Amino acid sequence: MFCPKCGTQNPETGKFCRSCGTDLGNVSEALTGNLRPRQILDHKGRPVSWDRAIVKIFTGLAFLAVSIVLAVLGNGRGWWFWLLIPAFTSLGAGIAQYVQLRKAEQGRPVYSPGVSDPALRGPDLSALPPNQTNYVAPDSRFKTGDLVPPSVTDNTTRQLEMDSEGQTMALPKK
Repeated sequence: MFCPKCGTQNPETGKFCRSCGTDLGNVSEALTGNLRPRQILDHKGRPVSWDRAIVKIFTGLAFLAVSIVLAVLGNGRGWWFWLLIPAFTSLGAGIAQYVQLRKAEQGRPVYSPGVSDPALRGPDLSALPPNQTNYVAPDSRFKTGDLVPPSVTDNTTRQLEMDSEGQTMALPKK
């Protein structure tokens, strides 16, 4: 069996790759035909079921109904609005779990935040060599100093008086 991540050959009964340490349990199960279906987990790592999805949907609807009744009757005095937070949170979580379960029934891949599946993450490109381009300097008829204008301070020291040793002393006296 070959590692799907690095391509190293491993024994058929190996659980982890000898080279990179990738879990080979799913690969060996798929090769033997004993692949078990993945369990869908919610964001807290708990299994998703139809019962939990329906309970969350109805809990969200109950919070929504209570907040609407308090708003219409005027008994809420403004705090009815805060009941919308758990209402929409629970309703959204229930609908998300319902959609996940429907996708799992149809055999489509389901993203589950509690499961780290390499097939869902995409290919690991860290083992590939980096993209390198060879820099080719453009040929130019100019040399480096040809395009640089002369310095402002060039030839200014020629105006200074020189002593007998060739050292500059001061500006010429007028």
